[in-house]
Amino acid sequence: MKRSICIHGHFYQPPRENPWLEAIEFQDAVYPHHDWNEKITAECYAPNAIARILDKEGKIAQLVNNYTKISFNFGPTLLSWLEKYAPEIYGAILEADRESQTLFAGHGSALAQAYNHMIMPLANSRDKRTQVIWGIGDFESRFGRKPEGMWLPETAVDLETLDILAGHGILFTILAPRQARQARKLGENQWKDVSGGKIDPTMAYRCKLPSGKTIALFFYDGRTAHDVAFGDLLNSGEAFAARLRGASSDRGEGSHLVHVATDGETYGHHRHFGDMALAYAIHSIESGDQAHLTNYGAYLEGHPPSHEVEILEKTSWGCIHGVERWRSDCGCNTGAHPGWRQAWRAPLREALDWLRDTLAPAYEERSRSFFKDPWAARDAYIRIILNRSPEGMVGFFHEHTVRALTDVDKTAALKLLELQRHAMLMYTSCGWFFDDLSGIETIQIIQYAGRVLQLAREIFGDGTESPFLAHLERAKSNIPAHGNGRHIYEQFVKPAMVDLRDVGAHYAIGSIFDERSERTAVYCYTIDQKDYKISESGRTKLAMGRATITSEITRESADLCFGVLHGGDRAINCGVRTYQGEKNYQAMRREISRSFDKGDLPKTIRLMNNHFGSSLYSLKSLFRDEQRKILNLIMESTIQDAEKEYRRLYEHHAPMMRLLKELKIPAPKAIYSAAEVAINAGLRRAFEEKRFDPEQVEDLLKEAGETGIALDADTLEFVFRETVEHMAERLADDPSDLSLIKRLEAAVGLAGSLPFRVNLWRTQNIFYEILQKVYETFRHKADQGGKKAVEWLRHLRRLGDKLSVRVE
Repeated sequence: MKRSICIHGHFYQPPRENPWLEAIEFQDAVYPHHDWNEKITAECYAPNAIARILDKEGKIAQLVNNYTKISFNFGPTLLSWLEKYAPEIYGAILEADRESQTLFAGHGSALAQAYNHMIMPLANSRDKRTQVIWGIGDFESRFGRKPEGMWLPETAVDLETLDILAGHGILFTILAPRQARQARKLGENQWKDVSGGKIDPTMAYRCKLPSGKTIALFFYDGRTAHDVAFGDLLNSGEAFAARLRGASSDRGEGSHLVHVATDGETYGHHRHFGDMALAYAIHSIESGDQAHLTNYGAYLEGHPPSHEVEILEKTSWGCIHGVERWRSDCGCNTGAHPGWRQAWRAPLREALDWLRDTLAPAYEERSRSFFKDPWAARDAYIRIILNRSPEGMVGFFHEHTVRALTDVDKTAALKLLELQRHAMLMYTSCGWFFDDLSGIETIQIIQYAGRVLQLAREIFGDGTESPFLAHLERAKSNIPAHGNGRHIYEQFVKPAMVDLRDVGAHYAIGSIFDERSERTAVYCYTIDQKDYKISESGRTKLAMGRATITSEITRESADLCFGVLHGGDRAINCGVRTYQGEKNYQAMRREISRSFDKGDLPKTIRLMNNHFGSSLYSLKSLFRDEQRKILNLIMESTIQDAEKEYRRLYEHHAPMMRLLKELKIPAPKAIYSAAEVAINAGLRRAFEEKRFDPEQVEDLLKEAGETGIALDADTLEFVFRETVEHMAERLADDPSDLSLIKRLEAAVGLAGSLPFRVNLWRTQNIFYEILQKVYETFRHKADQGGKKAVEWLRHLRRLGDKLSVRVE
């Protein structure tokens, strides 16, 4: 018996984006009871499992070498983020699918996914259809082929969803074993009860659908998948391989499929070094003759279903009660908060259903003045989502509109479509999955609802927000301070809303600290500078200007003028108003500038208040990323002064601290704190240097040891890792730079001696790519007697040893 083995990884990271900026922000101040910082953000959106694939010798394996050999799906939101912020990983994922088509007779390993991880059985028919169409459209635009399979969020399923999949050319999907009700061999009359996970997972099944179509279903090996995700199976790659090879040993002769499906992040993120177990298992399976690797499309072509199955509708892999985790207090939760209830889930869904169903007729009626078929236009809107350039919109509007639209009409039409997009985003499954209404995921979907309400107000006028909040108020938080859904909306969603004036204020304040070009991108907005002048008087600055702000999403535009007064440090006054003609603008600019030039700051502020009225902004008005950047600039000199003072205090008292440590007497807190700041600051600054001095680092580490100072390992590791990665990137740009190889060699060597572990996976990947591109060239030169090439090889091999990458 020859076994076919398929390992599926489902990668979905719930969106953490500001709906008004269409971008990820560092949102630690937005969410009420979570530690949310940039390092966590980076972790969530680029989990190690995506990139850190090691083989059994500890060598780095080329990223695509393993993703070509396992089945995988990535959520469109995650792929969009990777495309922008981790293009090397994104490119490797696409390459993995291309190579898998070569390995598996034209069948790619990538699967599509319903667009924004909506629980499909709880969606209405119209949303189900759009989710499938958008998921297919996103997949085709990235992978350049039609998807054969589609992953259903949480494997949540009903017959209507399967019928829609089949109607759009999807050949198969993957379900949990407990989602099967009964099965039988094709042509037989007698059904066999397979509920409770009793279905044979070693084959594909045909499922007949109400429309008369059929779809193939794979039911993964539930016991093995559980042990991968929650047990200790990934503690050993050998044990993992043996389990896969032996999983169908009791199934008799013939070809059998052994397959598991888990979160892709299991391999290296949820389970540390699980990626190494995966890589070893793949290597072990390929090296033997008991089994071969495959993917679902290839297996289905070679082994069409011989049995049919009926499913249990409205079931999922994430809730033993079906799909109740996403609409009721079923008892499923993370277990992290004993005593908390999830009674908020039902009123939250009811509020969103009310909002969707209330606005659907209004959308349809208003859209008919623009579109031939409003819902067909929504289905096709994925084309614009994927390409929002003016050129990309031309074909869409030509195909779907009832007439040639003016620019104003196009903005109105796009706002209608954006309303519908966010009316689906607000159903993203993670909003119900966790424990409380005030969780980051739930606030995120309420923010999407907030964007729906804002667009509805702009399109249809007021009238929707109040009744929506009356519904939302019925959802109660487990945390008394957060009250209910209305309070959470007013405290965390309403303040996050952005309009064109807010973007203009952000741009204006930022211009004081960072020179702006004539055209600047601020998240999903384009700013065209029409006029700008900055004046300085000592530490005080005044910027006056005019700019056109345009949304890249809706093409809405506003011509604004602004003034910013920076009195030094955090004292910032900014005003923004609509441009009222060149004469008025120039008069305002002259009046405010004249007062500033005379040094009369109180009058300057009064004039700004007069001209800009209530549209006044401060440093608090900046979007989060820019706010941090500017605060860092403002505080830099202050921090340096403080660190120097702490260093002086520490050096004065260091002998006493050494004595106290020797006598095992705790140092006074004031002296210890000064030493802690001084040593950690010294190490951080040493690590930030492009040519940092290993001896200086060793001296500081020695000082820390002698005085008993605790190191800020997380921060120091992050700074050191970034420096090493930048060195590796520069080497990738110029691999012949021998001096840089030597510096990188010294830095990586130092990493091994630090009292904390440094994550070198990205440096390893970059080094591996350098080997792939230029190693053979230099080895050939060395074989020809080239002295520089010989030295280059010697140091490259040393670097490889320190990175645990074997260089042949």
